[in-house]
Amino acid sequence: MNKNVLVISTSLRKGANSDILADELIRGAKDAGNNVEKISLEGKTIGFCKGCLVCQKTQECVVKDDASNIVEKVKNADIIVFATPIYYYEMSGQMKTLLDRLNPLFPSDYSFREVYLITAAADDNPKAMDAAVEGLNGWIKCYDKARLSGVIRGVGITNIGDVQHHRKLINEAYEMGKSL
Repeated sequence: MNKNVLVISTSLRKGANSDILADELIRGAKDAGNNVEKISLEGKTIGFCKGCLVCQKTQECVVKDDASNIVEKVKNADIIVFATPIYYYEMSGQMKTLLDRLNPLFPSDYSFREVYLITAAADDNPKAMDAAVEGLNGWIKCYDKARLSGVIRGVGITNIGDVQHHRKLINEAYEMGKSL
């Protein structure tokens, strides 16, 4: 059965390593026959959540920007994949801001069941991603029907395009995509 896969690339850097890994996952997911859409946060305007909780009643955010369209796409996807660079041992700020802005989904009848995370960090230790994984898990815990289904921990990747020299990691991303 073909699944609707939504990949959200949160890096704002052109040629980002996490974005390259996301593209490999997409290639694998398409090769497996899935429908895949990719959203890049580059160039998007996503303001901070105001904490007003109006969205809990209306399922719409009072802040009118690019997040509203992303909320609808997340709601209707079977699988969500977030790709983020690791900054100071945590997910990118723009990813965290987006997670907060996905609050209108909380009371909704969302479709996603599987959530994946792709990371890229300069640090050589795979534990460098632990805080990002825990942060995403905190968001997922609010959605009873969803679970974290896989994490790619790209380590030792500093400069733009460095991930191209990590064939094992590229293959891991492709294979994860094929297995969705």
